[in-house]
Amino acid sequence: MVTLTAAFAAVTGLGAQGESPSPVGNPPLARAEEAAALRSRGQALGYNLDRDAALASFTKAMAVDPSHPAAYRLSAATLWIGALFERGAVTAEDYLGQARSEVERRPLRGPAGKKAAAFEAAFRAHLDRAVLLASAWCRKTDSADAHFQLGSAYGYQATYAATVEGSLFGTLRAARRAYAEHERVLALDPARKDAGLIVGLYRYAISSLSLPSRLMARLAGFGGGRERGLRMIEDAAGYPGDVQTNARFTLIVIYNREKRFDDALRVVAELQQQYPRNRLLWLEAGSTALRAGRPEAARRSLEYGLAMVAGDPRPRAFGELARWAYAYGAALVALKEIDAAHRALVAGLEDPTRPWVEGRIRIELGKVADLSGNRPGAIREYRHAIRLCAGDDDGACVSSARALVERGYQ
Repeated sequence: MVTLTAAFAAVTGLGAQGESPSPVGNPPLARAEEAAALRSRGQALGYNLDRDAALASFTKAMAVDPSHPAAYRLSAATLWIGALFERGAVTAEDYLGQARSEVERRPLRGPAGKKAAAFEAAFRAHLDRAVLLASAWCRKTDSADAHFQLGSAYGYQATYAATVEGSLFGTLRAARRAYAEHERVLALDPARKDAGLIVGLYRYAISSLSLPSRLMARLAGFGGGRERGLRMIEDAAGYPGDVQTNARFTLIVIYNREKRFDDALRVVAELQQQYPRNRLLWLEAGSTALRAGRPEAARRSLEYGLAMVAGDPRPRAFGELARWAYAYGAALVALKEIDAAHRALVAGLEDPTRPWVEGRIRIELGKVADLSGNRPGAIREYRHAIRLCAGDDDGACVSSARALVERGYQ
C-alpha cells in the first residue's frame, strides 16, 4: 500500500482549484493572487524537472503570503521528490513492486546536493509549517479548503515516512489523518473531486491486501473498494485544478498495474504535451510500450527521449542512463537488432545503478547471447541476473531469469 501512496511522479503537492486565501493571515486579495500564481508557476517548473527554479518560486510565494500553507507543503514535496530522484526512483517500475528496499538504503541527499541532515531539516521545517498553518485554518473555519490543505500536508508526511524513513507506524498515523481530512472535504463539498485522489488511492490500495489486512485497515479508519477507488482517482485526474497532474501521474502507475497499457500511454501523451521538458516522460512511454509488447513504439519514444537527454545539461537521476540503456536495449532485443542492442546494454553497465536494473540489463544481454547462438554465455548472464535481482527484492526479474536458464530465448 505504501508504494502506491508515493505516486512516483508527484513532483509537487496536491493543490486545489480556486483555492481561497488562508484566513490565518488574511493578506490583501492582490497579494493572495500573486502568491497563487507563484505556486502555480512553481508546480509547472517542478513537473518539467526544473526543481531549483520551482523551489525559488515557492519561496517567493511564502514571502508574498506567509500565512498560506500550500507553498510550504509544495516546497517540502519538491525536496522529497528530489531525494527520490537522487535515489533513481524515476518511472512506474519503481512503484510496481520491485526493489523497494534500495530506495530506502541509498544515502539521502537533497536536490541541490545537501547532506542528509540538511535535507531532512529543510523538508521537516517546510512541512511542519504547512501543518501548523493548515491546523490553525481548520480551527478558525470548518471549510473544505482548510481541510484539504491539512490533509494534503499529512499526505506528504505519510509518503515521506514510507519512502525515506521506511516507517510503517509513521505512514499509518499520517495516512489515516490525510484520509480523514479529505473525506471531510468531500462531505463538505462533494464537487471537490480533487480530494478524491488521496481517498481513492487508499481505497484502491487496501482492496489489494489480504482479508486480515483489509479488516485491520477498516478498523484503522480506511475504506476499501477497488473500483470505487480507481473511479475517484480518475475523477480527480479530470478535475481542472492543481491536483489534476498529480492524479494523472498516479494513474500511470495504476494503469500499468492493471495492464491497461493503452490508458497509461494516453495519460503519458497528455503529460508530454503539458510538460515537454520532462524527459522522463519519454522513458516512461517507452517502458510502458515495452510492457504492452510494442517494441517499435518503445524504440520511437526512447530514441526521442535519448536525444533530449543528450542535449539536456540538467542533473540526471541516479542510474538514469542505465535505465535508458536497459529500456532501449530491451526494445532492440525484441526487434532482433542484436548488435545495436548489445552496444546499448553494455553502455548501460557503465552507469552506476540499482542492482535490479543491472539484473534486468543482464537478462537482455543473455537474450542477445541466446540469439547469437552462445548458450553458455546466455546462462552466465541469466544467473548473474538472478543474484542481482534476488538481492534487491525483484521477484519478477528472478522468475524471468530462471525461466530463461531453463528454456532460453527465441
